[in-house]
Amino acid sequence: MIRALYSAASGMTAQQLNVDNIANNLANANTAGYKLRRAQFQDLLYQNLVQPGASAGQQTLVPTGLQLGLGTRAASNEIIFTQGNFASTENPLDVVIQGRGFFQVRLPTGDIAYTRAGSLHVDRDGNLVTSDGDPLEPQITIPAEAQSVTIAPDGTVSYLLPGQTTAQQAGQIQLANFQNPAGLNSIGRNLYMATDSSGDPTVANPGGQEGLGTLLQGYVEQSNVSVVEEFINLIVSQRAYEANSKVVKAADDMYQQVNNLPR
Repeated sequence: MIRALYSAASGMTAQQLNVDNIANNLANANTAGYKLRRAQFQDLLYQNLVQPGASAGQQTLVPTGLQLGLGTRAASNEIIFTQGNFASTENPLDVVIQGRGFFQVRLPTGDIAYTRAGSLHVDRDGNLVTSDGDPLEPQITIPAEAQSVTIAPDGTVSYLLPGQTTAQQAGQIQLANFQNPAGLNSIGRNLYMATDSSGDPTVANPGGQEGLGTLLQGYVEQSNVSVVEEFINLIVSQRAYEANSKVVKAADDMYQQVNNLPR
């Protein structure tokens, strides 16, 4: 019964973390470029009361053994990088990545961060920046007198000046890709940082031979969170938490019966 109490308690703790993860997904259901996280769990150590394959006689072996598990724990909450839906904004500085890849962002510390959120803006110096004012890498500058801005599928940014019919090229948006994007470190503000688990980034132009996606101007990528699926996961997690709590109650009742034996 001691094992039952601790195993059920570990299950309740795990489901509480699962609910916390679901809550974060639902909170970011309308966050542009957000990628949902799926909680994953694993069982704990086992007490081998009878080792499988142990000798049961001179010429016989125990076929299955007797092992009692000690509960569960959270192993990870993997980022699911499926494509989110596209929403038209008619803003020429909004751009989405159709396929794999991340925009590169230069942080104030000088480090490079990565994001899927393509809601871009122009700062006072004409640089393309994120909503937090962090510039794209490589830096792209658009003159203040530019009448229109065009972002091609291959990442070429061009603009048209007054009285001219030929567009001028402002720069080239480059994308980064990772061997294991699920290993990126989330730092908030729709940004990721590279880790040893994600590997070093492969940087190239959109639509190149490195498997990077192409760009689409005038759209933003919505969150890939399915509210319906998250509510289903929430119900399942609630019922699992309830079941574990009933195990705690059942074990407590059994202890109570044992304590009442001498009476």
